[in-house]
Amino acid sequence: MAEITAALVGQLRRMTNAGLMDCKKALTATNGDLDAAVDELRKKGVAPAAKK
Repeated sequence: MAEITAALVGQLRRMTNAGLMDCKKALTATNGDLDAAVDELRKKGVAPAAKK
């Protein structure tokens, strides 16, 4: 299991504008994988979809 650091959570928050706990939960669920965490947040409807 990957260590979820504050810097990693902060980076995901800047990318998605999602809440702190939402980002932490998504990173925990994806073992610290940022790209997968973004997808996880989009599936939950927390992060907006990427603009075309």
